[in-house]
Amino acid sequence: MQTPQLKQAIEALLFVAEQPLTETQLFEHFSEESISRKQLKEVLSELQSDYQERGVQLTLVASGYRFQTRAELGGIISRLWQEKPPRYSQALLETLALIAYRQPITRGDIEEIRGVSVSSNIMKTLQERGWIKVVGHREVPGRPQLYATTNEFLDYFSLQDLSELPAIPEAPEKVSPKGAAVQTTAETATNTE
Repeated sequence: MQTPQLKQAIEALLFVAEQPLTETQLFEHFSEESISRKQLKEVLSELQSDYQERGVQLTLVASGYRFQTRAELGGIISRLWQEKPPRYSQALLETLALIAYRQPITRGDIEEIRGVSVSSNIMKTLQERGWIKVVGHREVPGRPQLYATTNEFLDYFSLQDLSELPAIPEAPEKVSPKGAAVQTTAETATNTE
């Protein structure tokens, strides 16, 4: 198969696929045409370049390659649907963030960090969305479930892996009324020894 035909075929496959496709899936799809992995990678790179300045982009996410609309066009595109996109509560987003940054984590750990109990509806919603899953049990009495994020979570937020999550900013130093920085108890104990 010549490169222009291969490029058209890959483009068409990615447009009609319901889920992102990995390089391996694409390579296996063209096994009868005897293309090389190098040729496949070159075509994918060309397609990404071709769509760089268009309304849709070829993007690599955790589950593979997919076409998606440009993020900055979201407001214009959203007018196409009468429904409002789901709005998530601050509690749900905090819970999701804790799972993403501290996984695997138990519900008890989340409650301890947040200082409030986690609603069963929040955990149910996150699992129904496919954003989190149970990955095991902590070996303590009661064997609480350990939660972690899924590839669907990464795909939804257009991430390839968790290392692409934004860094958590450092907490600002507390300042006393006179303007001097206040040391924490641990720092004070260390400095006086």
